[in-house]
Amino acid sequence: MKLRYQFRLYPSAPQRIELAKAFGCARVVWNDALRIRQDAYAQGNPLPSAVALAKRVITEAKKTKERAWLGEVSAVILQSSLRDLQTAYSNFFASKKGTRKGPKIGPPRFKRKTSRQAVRFTKAARFSVTEGGRLRLPKIGDVEVRWSRELPSAPSTVTVIKDAAGRYFASFVVEAEDKPLPELDREGTDTGIDLGLSSYAVLRGRKVTSPKFFRRQEKKLKRAQRKLSRCQEGSNNRRKAKLAVAKIHARIADQRRDFIEQETTKITRESQAVYLEDLAVRGMAKSFGKSLHDQSWGRFARTLEAKCARYGRTFVKVDRWFPSTQLCSACGALIGPKGKAGLRIRAWTCECGTIHDRDQNAEYNLRLEGRSIVAEGRPDT
Repeated sequence: MKLRYQFRLYPSAPQRIELAKAFGCARVVWNDALRIRQDAYAQGNPLPSAVALAKRVITEAKKTKERAWLGEVSAVILQSSLRDLQTAYSNFFASKKGTRKGPKIGPPRFKRKTSRQAVRFTKAARFSVTEGGRLRLPKIGDVEVRWSRELPSAPSTVTVIKDAAGRYFASFVVEAEDKPLPELDREGTDTGIDLGLSSYAVLRGRKVTSPKFFRRQEKKLKRAQRKLSRCQEGSNNRRKAKLAVAKIHARIADQRRDFIEQETTKITRESQAVYLEDLAVRGMAKSFGKSLHDQSWGRFARTLEAKCARYGRTFVKVDRWFPSTQLCSACGALIGPKGKAGLRIRAWTCECGTIHDRDQNAEYNLRLEGRSIVAEGRPDT
């Protein structure tokens, strides 16, 4: 399976200038190619092929006075930008035909110079890691890398990213083999996972406390945003204030990502099977807003599913319409708390006399439903 490893880069001042050129050239090639395709469509002409586009916006453009500076960067990143445009169009047409899963997506749009920029180098660029541990990039040089671990295999591509906080990263794509963990043969090694706001997740025998990273930084973020709004447009102080806001957001995102990585690894190691409820996050966000987005359930679910697949664990998504909270785990009566008002009810008593903790009852019901899905061979959601 393909994995992505990301490491911090520390380019020198001249290297940052060269990277800025690379970001700008890749953006210009994308916009030029997109404009040509849009003009051809508007005029009713056949859409140019990828080869014709590359010849026109890269090879021939370098010979003109207006685009001669495209030759100052590696041609590989320009070709990668064109391939990304082709992929964007393919995804758009597939979404329009209904052959692409997920929400509908629109056609590609023109790129602007934003706070986050990226370029991708493929094997054709002959990037490499030097003996001193630096990343050698064509026409940029040897860039210092802060390695946190070794790559499992030779990378096929590396994407250089500059985020809104002004940090640089190298994102490597590598091919790695699955590493199945030893099978757990003791009792109680499967678990349901009930996601929530008061507790981040309720598992079999334990609760994961919600870290609420955004809420903890909200006051600091408000002060930084207030200072930004008072700065004059285009001033140096506004640039500094904007960077301060971006750094707070970056810290929140880093903390949240680290928390999810640690929790999903722990769940994978201690559970032979995982049954996760499939929630309609977009719909719930209309009611719960920032509190729900702060949980980042989508990233949690994707990360957990990927780790279960790599380490040989069973992963099942239980249908979002399964009434895990309302169902009595003792008698099966469907009389539990309902609707948004029912969220305040953390414990309830069934007509059979059983007293339920709302979250633990939901976890138990998810576990039973997940087991039945596996036993019956039903496709999960």
